Amino acid sequence: MVQQAQLIYVVSDSIGETAELVVRAAASQFDRFAIDVYKYPYIEDKESIDEIIASAKESKAMIVFTLVVPELKAYILEQAALHAIPIVDVMGPLMNSLQVMLNEPPIGKPGLVRRLDEEYFRKVDAIEFAVKYDDGRDPRGLLRADVVLIGVSRTSKTPLSMYLANKRLKVANVPLVPEVEPPEELFQLPPERCVGLTINPEQLNSIRTERLKALGLTAQANYANLERINEELAYSERIMKRIGCPVIDVSNKAVEETANIILEIIRKNKLRGEKK
Repeated sequence: MVQQAQLIYVVSDSIGETAELVVRAAASQFDRFAIDVYKYPYIEDKESIDEIIASAKESKAMIVFTLVVPELKAYILEQAALHAIPIVDVMGPLMNSLQVMLNEPPIGKPGLVRRLDEEYFRKVDAIEFAVKYDDGRDPRGLLRADVVLIGVSRTSKTPLSMYLANKRLKVANVPLVPEVEPPEELFQLPPERCVGLTINPEQLNSIRTERLKALGLTAQANYANLERINEELAYSERIMKRIGCPVIDVSNKAVEETANIILEIIRKNKLRGEKK
């Protein structure tokens, strides 16, 4: 036999998802009882808490909360005790234990979990973008990119794209080949949103030779021919000058090192844009 519904008020200074999930998980263990959950999100002042306390007292509700602003947390606990309302602080005990363990007080700002979730989804979106617009597959993505990397084959365009995507940047890359005209969209970009990658010819020759060996092909192929490499690098230099973009020499640089240079270029461009 199902008993009369028990009310639980979920109170939060953010959206209240954490407390609601905990309440519903706990309530599922009491299946003979009907438990109704009312959510009060984005509580930012004592007046709102007073209204919730008055309602909880009248309806004999329990309060479950995730208020992280110290003043509001202290106030709701004080008022609940004053009016004999059962109350549960979902995050308090864990935050207290973390504070002791880390010897650091909590920030006390609401909504940080949601912000972390948003950051995660931005990263996923950026990674999907980098995969979709890798190696010049679809030039339509160039105008939507935060940064476009250009250079000849084996200048680390794809690894750099993925590394920067993990920094939540939407990155496209375009290979520069003398026989293939670059997409028109490349020249419609503001120069500061494009970064050219170049490399020492001898090092590129070595990288390409090893690549051919890994593929089981002869190292004498035109792809690793030094004369051909110099031709490609000269062509890429002309394209980069035409665009007017910054150029990074990736010779003997780790992907992380080159990525940090690109991030610094983006940061400086952003600061310039804010000053205009």
